[in-house]
Amino acid sequence: MIALRIAAALAALTPLPALAQPAWDPEPWLEDVAAMRTAFLTKYANREWIERERGIPLDRAFDAIEAQVRAAGSDAEARATLDRLLAGLNDGHVALRWPRPASPIAPASAPGEAAPPADAAAFCRAQGYDANRGRTGIAAALPAYRPVADERLLPTGLLDVNGTMLGVLRIPVFDPAAFPVLCTESVAALGLPVDQPCDENCQGALITEAYRRLNFALIARLEQLREADAQALLVDLTGNGGGSEWAEAAARMLTPRRLESARVGFVRGEHWARQWANTAAALREATETAAPEDRARLADWIARADAARLEAETPCDPATGCAWLGSAGYATGLIAAAPPQEFAGKDWGVHVFSIAQEAHPWREGVWRAPLIVLVDDKTFSAAEEFTALLRDNDAAIVLGSRTGGAGCGHTWGGTPTTLPNSGAVLELPDCARFRRDGSNEVAGIIPDVLIGWRASDSNALRTRLLEAALPAALVAARQP
Repeated sequence: MIALRIAAALAALTPLPALAQPAWDPEPWLEDVAAMRTAFLTKYANREWIERERGIPLDRAFDAIEAQVRAAGSDAEARATLDRLLAGLNDGHVALRWPRPASPIAPASAPGEAAPPADAAAFCRAQGYDANRGRTGIAAALPAYRPVADERLLPTGLLDVNGTMLGVLRIPVFDPAAFPVLCTESVAALGLPVDQPCDENCQGALITEAYRRLNFALIARLEQLREADAQALLVDLTGNGGGSEWAEAAARMLTPRRLESARVGFVRGEHWARQWANTAAALREATETAAPEDRARLADWIARADAARLEAETPCDPATGCAWLGSAGYATGLIAAAPPQEFAGKDWGVHVFSIAQEAHPWREGVWRAPLIVLVDDKTFSAAEEFTALLRDNDAAIVLGSRTGGAGCGHTWGGTPTTLPNSGAVLELPDCARFRRDGSNEVAGIIPDVLIGWRASDSNALRTRLLEAALPAALVAARQP
């Protein structure tokens, strides 16, 4: 009996043979690569630009990515391979959104809905208003800078540059959600109940009122600088990641010139065909009640929208020599320019000229003196649109370092692609804006007066380099 017990104990101490680990299978990840390849070759607005200007043939790039995934050996390395591909493209509107890990199960809460916000500030936070959305600019760090307006909303100040009084206006982002004060003021003005959920109508009214107040705030800042005898204006867009079409309205308030917006190219296919069809349908409906003098114009715009829809429905393979992108319209819609009140009282105006809407009560030429736009490598998207619009209309000079390069992005939700294996969502831009010289805005904007900033520079060094460059920028801005 004792011998049996000893034998059993020894057996328990003898290690079991290791279980063979299954070999890593790359095939599911290769399905993701195939889905990405198809998306890039059919839905990527900057396909021609990336191949011609950046020298990256997409088909060959995906051949290489496929080989790297086969050799990856693990899910982590396969994922890293796809991330490296996107980093190498360096297009500000290309992104791969990976699924978030499942969160631990939250403890059960008491029956009923979550507690309502206690006040307007909490209500606005729940709607996404957050001052951290907008980064601090660099110009306000200059030693001689003197603030003259509420720093919570479009910080504004004055700066003496060799005897010239320079106004400084900071726009951290072209989106009211970066300014909680706009939300709290709008809530009070609209009488919105902060102890109730904000439904679709509530959200629409809130964003419209917030944009209106942002417009009026910009006008007030410009008027303050005029009254303070500012002789030129520096608009600080460093670190501005973009925003919305409000960039088009804001730019028009900074110059007396009638600005003409950039031409737009769009990816052929269902997404843009639907957009142009919706535009034409809205204008046809407007014709039924439009004034007689407007009907002829509406008929012309309907014809343009219909032609654009047909172009969107016509596929193109660049190998055959056709134009990869469809071409119709401008960054502001069917027309490139219009006076501020051109579509006043006409609800359909927004379908022709996107900033002809209640949310954007802009005024032309509030500022009429020399203008400088300050940018850096963290200036993207709508901030690049704003900068290019003013520069290409000879309304401003650009100071700083080359912008990040995002250009036109995702319209009406874009055309996301969910990868079959990982569930990651690939986002590709579906439009392109073209500058006066015909170049794609995604290439980034090279300033007229360059500053040798690097990403690793301290704020102190960036400030010194800016201070040294300002006199030359002022001379350039004063040229006809």
